[in-house]
Amino acid sequence: MQRGYFGIGIYHPKTTENVGTLWRSAHNFGADFIFTVGARYHKQPSDTTKAWRHVPLYHYSTMDDLKAHMPHGAELVFVEQSEGAADLSEFRHPEGAVYVLGAEDYGVPEEEMRGFRKVAIATPMCINVAVAGSIVLYDRKSKASSRAYPSSTL
Repeated sequence: MQRGYFGIGIYHPKTTENVGTLWRSAHNFGADFIFTVGARYHKQPSDTTKAWRHVPLYHYSTMDDLKAHMPHGAELVFVEQSEGAADLSEFRHPEGAVYVLGAEDYGVPEEEMRGFRKVAIATPMCINVAVAGSIVLYDRKSKASSRAYPSSTL
C-alpha cells in the first residue's frame, strides 16, 4: 500500500496534448489529482484512457490561487532546471506532494519558486513537460516500492 498522496500539474501549459499526456501518466502512476495554473490552452479531449473518470483535474488561475488551495500537509515541489534544484536521482519525495512543472517555453519564474523545494532531471537540455512529469511520477513510484526509504518518507 502506498503512503501519502500526490498531485502533479503544469504552470501555464501551452498545449492540450501535454495536459492529456500528463493526465494519462498520472492515472497510470497513481496520482490523486492533476492541475493547471493559468490557462493558455484550449480544452479538448486528448486523453485516450479516460483518466478524467479516475483522476480529477483542477484549474488554478495563479500560483497564489494554487498555494491558497494546497491540501493539508502537502509540500510544493517545483520540477525545474533551476539553480539550487536537487537531482531527481537523489531526491526524497515528500509523503504528501504537489509537483509543479514549468511551462514548455519559459518554465516557472524564480520568484514563484522562492522558499520551496526544487528538483531537476539531469539532462543536457530541457525535455517535454509531459515527459518530465512522467519521469517524476515513475521515480516516485519506484522509490516508494523500494526498501531504500523509511516508512515516513518516499
